[in-house]
Amino acid sequence: MIKLLATGASGFVGQALQRHLLAGKGGGVELCGVDDAYDLLDAAAMHALIARHRPDSVLHLAAQSHVPTAMQDPAGTLQVNVVGTANLLKALTDSGFVGRLLYVSSADVYGAVAEAALPVTEDTPPAPRNPYAASKVAAEVLCLQWQRSHGLDVVIARPFNHTGPGQRDDFALSGFARGIAAIALGLQPPQLRTGNLQVTRDFLDVQDVLDAYLTLLQKGHSGQIYNVCSGVECGLHEALQTLMDLAGVQVDVQVDASRLRPGEQLRMCGSHQKIRADTGWQPQRPLRETLQQLLQHWTQELTP
Repeated sequence: MIKLLATGASGFVGQALQRHLLAGKGGGVELCGVDDAYDLLDAAAMHALIARHRPDSVLHLAAQSHVPTAMQDPAGTLQVNVVGTANLLKALTDSGFVGRLLYVSSADVYGAVAEAALPVTEDTPPAPRNPYAASKVAAEVLCLQWQRSHGLDVVIARPFNHTGPGQRDDFALSGFARGIAAIALGLQPPQLRTGNLQVTRDFLDVQDVLDAYLTLLQKGHSGQIYNVCSGVECGLHEALQTLMDLAGVQVDVQVDASRLRPGEQLRMCGSHQKIRADTGWQPQRPLRETLQQLLQHWTQELTP
């Protein structure tokens, strides 16, 4: 068994990881430290965490990842995402850790990408447009510096948009599914207020993302950065229509001006050629199946 320590195990992806491993999809991975309470900004606590569990591998999920919060509190976001990562890195090297650290960054680091430059590859230069993305770039650089200076085995993942049951409803697809489920149950009128539905995104099922992380921990090349994406461009309007079709309802969709983002990236799609070539990973779950699971989840949650 490979003992894996996942920071941020209480978050959406962390909880999905726990379910994933309980279902026997981890290939001999045992998760440790799930119930531990610690603060990334407490260096002593991070040292104690590593010393207590002596993990074989570390998946660093923990972060301040809410972009509006990052805009309001850039200093706090940098503290958690950069200083917290530095504390983890130092705790690992001080403990004599010889395993692999997978640092989970974000495709948000790419910023605005010209349509002619799609799909995005790992060679696309980072151009962050908010403090969250800037903090992720800084933490990536720190991790790679640690590899060069301390010999730490580090791999970096840049996941694109991912979703699944358990995601908060302030994320687009989960929010759409919640609204559609409520309408189908007769809990609200057949109306939805949305942001710009003309944008496209590259969506993945969270289980495909977890498969990618577990694969990168085993087969990724040290010091490399990998996009984790579907390689498929999907319009938000298309995803919403699919949810309506699955639920058998029609909805009056109204664009809410307060939800429009100035300068929003209109199209986004990534390339997973590198991770596929290096590890053999590729997405397995069609978006329609993921949307069906989201709808079932919210139907169960909302049923009186």
